[in-house]
Amino acid sequence: MINLHLLRLFFVVAEQRSFSRAAELLFISQPAVSKGVRELENQLGLPLIERGSGGARSGKGMRLTETGQAMFEHARGIFALERAALEDVRARVGLERGHLVIGASTTIAGYWLPEYTAKFLSEYPSLRLEVLVGNTQEISDQLIDCNIDIALVEGVVTGERIISKHWRDDELRIITRPDSPLAGTRKPDTEQLNAEPWLLRESGSGTREFSERMMRQHGIQPQRIVEFGSNEGIVRAVAAGLGVGMVPTRTARELYMLNEIKTVDYPPSGVFLRPLFQLTLRDRPLSPLARAFVAMLSSSSA
Repeated sequence: MINLHLLRLFFVVAEQRSFSRAAELLFISQPAVSKGVRELENQLGLPLIERGSGGARSGKGMRLTETGQAMFEHARGIFALERAALEDVRARVGLERGHLVIGASTTIAGYWLPEYTAKFLSEYPSLRLEVLVGNTQEISDQLIDCNIDIALVEGVVTGERIISKHWRDDELRIITRPDSPLAGTRKPDTEQLNAEPWLLRESGSGTREFSERMMRQHGIQPQRIVEFGSNEGIVRAVAAGLGVGMVPTRTARELYMLNEIKTVDYPPSGVFLRPLFQLTLRDRPLSPLARAFVAMLSSSSA
């Protein structure tokens, strides 16, 4: 049987890559932390940490052994379940208290999520709500690390530890500047589209993954690609005449109304639909607050 106190000492050391920093966080002495990790290694009969020349205090050169890395992953799951259990108990008091962390990729965070979080906070005004924003890859990593409770992303995520569920669809369009020949062409062909520079999101973005998949399906192979870190940046760059882009309609609505951009009638419908996904972590129980938010996502038409 593993001593959970010793396991916690090891986990914090491995997470911080420092014995001294772990001691500060645990409010005990650094020798006590070092002794606890050695006791755990003795109990297991295997080394968990390779200590560098700088010694345990500096943490320089410290790294986990193969066994240590495996034990760290198990410990992370154990203490994530512990946090979930504590949150579950605290939040049971009529859902009047609790901490809910939602992870969302950028388009969802900026254009879909505010309506839902506003409604949820109106129902549970005393809860502590936190929203972490990043691209699809970053948010799925945060979920695996148990830093968020629920994730809403734009890209397809696969992995044994993640449960992915279709949430709703999002509309994307190809946009260009108003004076572009594409803006006045009723049926542009791929040759015209390929001649334009294409402005795309960075790798790891759900919008980038979807755009590339649609481009392959329609035989679009632009000669030049320029990467941007946000859809808003793409929209404004298109308005400035830098090229064309495929962006969520919601992100382009303002400049479209101001006639600073135009949509391109391609494909014939002019619209691409992509699924948005809700992610949760397998084998990690949802707190009552998280379950309530998931239920609202499923039932609300915000």
